[in-house]
Amino acid sequence: MLYMTNERYESARKIYQSIGVDTEAALDRLKNVPVSMHCWQGDDVIGFDSRESLSGGIQTTGNYPGRAATPEQLMQDISKVLTLVPGKKKLNLHASYAIIDDGSDRDSIKPKHFTRWVEFAKKYNMGIDFNPTFFSHRMVKDGLTLSSPDEEVRKFWVNHGKACIRISEYFAKETGIPCVMNIWIGDGFKDVPADRMGPRMRYKQSIEEILSEPFDKNLVKPCVESKVFGIGVESYTAGSAEFTLSFAAMHDGVLPLMDNGHYHPTELVSDKIPALLCFFPEIALHITRGVRWDSDHVLLFDDETREMAKEIVRCNALDRVYMALDYFDASINRISAWTVGIRSWQKALLMAMVTPNAQLKALQDEANFTKLMVMQEEMKTLPFGDIWAEYCKECGVAADTSWYDEIMKYEKDVLSKRK
Repeated sequence: MLYMTNERYESARKIYQSIGVDTEAALDRLKNVPVSMHCWQGDDVIGFDSRESLSGGIQTTGNYPGRAATPEQLMQDISKVLTLVPGKKKLNLHASYAIIDDGSDRDSIKPKHFTRWVEFAKKYNMGIDFNPTFFSHRMVKDGLTLSSPDEEVRKFWVNHGKACIRISEYFAKETGIPCVMNIWIGDGFKDVPADRMGPRMRYKQSIEEILSEPFDKNLVKPCVESKVFGIGVESYTAGSAEFTLSFAAMHDGVLPLMDNGHYHPTELVSDKIPALLCFFPEIALHITRGVRWDSDHVLLFDDETREMAKEIVRCNALDRVYMALDYFDASINRISAWTVGIRSWQKALLMAMVTPNAQLKALQDEANFTKLMVMQEEMKTLPFGDIWAEYCKECGVAADTSWYDEIMKYEKDVLSKRK
């Protein structure tokens, strides 16, 4: 079987070589591209620091057995996933996953509340990305946090953001890898607001206060993320696309972060990536799959996933785009959800790397659109699966669906025994 795999890869390598693609270089290149793995798939975005119900206009559907309910269980599940997916990973945490034993609230969390996460990340040679958690907490008043007209509420959340800046710098110093710290709030209104500008001005001032906390810009990469609407905030969100993009453009060192589920269904983040790269030295992504809204379905190897990866690669921006996954499905085995999504993004990146991008660009510049169409269509049926199989083999993970059997065994031995 191994011989047959090697034989098939060699055949595929020669086919790609005939169109000017070096598959060996692509495999080596992909091994050095970090993808940030989100911790919240494992416990349905519940976290460990609050008993409040999920808020912020987001929702997890399903009740598949085996949800991680403790830090130990969540780390155990992440460890399992890491044995099933190829490539270089980072760990993406929300502040709500602090491990607190001293009664601290979100406005006073400290690096010590994440020591175990740092130890865990170091074990797997991973950097850590971070997200302040501006939802699912008693200090969310009338659905508002950083944009609230209540000064006490705003102050609480500004202090939370400042604490997260300090924690992000701690992560970067401990792991030796820059920490992407993303600011997203679910603030908004269910029905037509009487004042659209007021909340946004308060939000702007709040972010500026957070970023007044001293930090090393080489270690911490602050981002702002938009969203068009959510459950309970259908009519208005303070952090709209225009607001966050303008804020990033007007504040040096702040990155725009795009979540491809946070726009109108007819908008494509794949088209926005090269637009932003014309102006920003670095950008960030939360990669998901929205079905008619920001449903955060498991990422698949679908058209838009491939187009997003293609834009990053052919814009030569692998070192300019911070890539993080962001979805949560509780209707299926959560280990499988993680694994499918991570592998799908890795596949998309690899397919982009074995595309003869220079040739295709030349055809476009020559206005040879007939041949361009032919070439683009022919690329779809090349033996990409054999290139992917070789990548998995070199990374020491299964290329076929045998990883599913591993997950089912883990479900039987571990997940099914959780209460």
